[in-house]
Amino acid sequence: MGKIHLLLKKEEINEQKLREGSKIAVVLDILLATTSITSALKDGAAHVIPAESCEIAKVRFDEDDSGGMLLAGESDAQPVAGFVYPSPKVLRRQVSGKTLILATTNGTVALAKADAAKKVYASSLLNNFAVAEAISEEDGDPTIVIICAGNSGEFSLEDFYGAGHLIDCLQKTGRKSYELTDAALAALLFFQTKRDNAEEVLGNSYVGGLLARHGLSDELTFAAGLDSIHIVPVYKNGLISAAKACK
Repeated sequence: MGKIHLLLKKEEINEQKLREGSKIAVVLDILLATTSITSALKDGAAHVIPAESCEIAKVRFDEDDSGGMLLAGESDAQPVAGFVYPSPKVLRRQVSGKTLILATTNGTVALAKADAAKKVYASSLLNNFAVAEAISEEDGDPTIVIICAGNSGEFSLEDFYGAGHLIDCLQKTGRKSYELTDAALAALLFFQTKRDNAEEVLGNSYVGGLLARHGLSDELTFAAGLDSIHIVPVYKNGLISAAKACK
């Protein structure tokens, strides 16, 4: 029997513990990093390079002069000069055929810290089922560590909801049985009570309210599209690429 752990914010990541055994990490930043990553890969991005800061992203971008990269980022949900704002709607117009260098306040930092695990997925409400299917095909009974990116050290309602959705998807694949920690069970129960209210949950979250005030309510609608994209983003050797999704 596999085990599912849930970390409520990226600050809870213990990289040493992630290295132990054969752990699979799944990072969720519903608003918006992992949603944007999933969408960008669907829209034709060749790869995504997550950066821990805008400064690191800019250095990486400046190292490449081929014109094949797109630089996107935000800081505390605010636009950054010289960077494309990393929302799916904005990226969709520019990302096809490009390698996206992405820096966000929470999601890309969480991905970098999760790199200690044997395998790392980026997931969202859009593609949780596709990721769950891929995990169900892994050999043995791996320990799954679901990581909510959170919001600058604080709990994020939307990531907690996304974690519950992912756990629900893992159970629905039916290929493995899982033992849930209390946090994982709480997320599952929360999702199950709000299964049909994804957009409402996102809108009621702190970050959701912030995006709405900045005129990005349509991004909330998009991010709430449960199981709408069959993309499995895998993070390896500094790159996120789309693996073959199970059908």
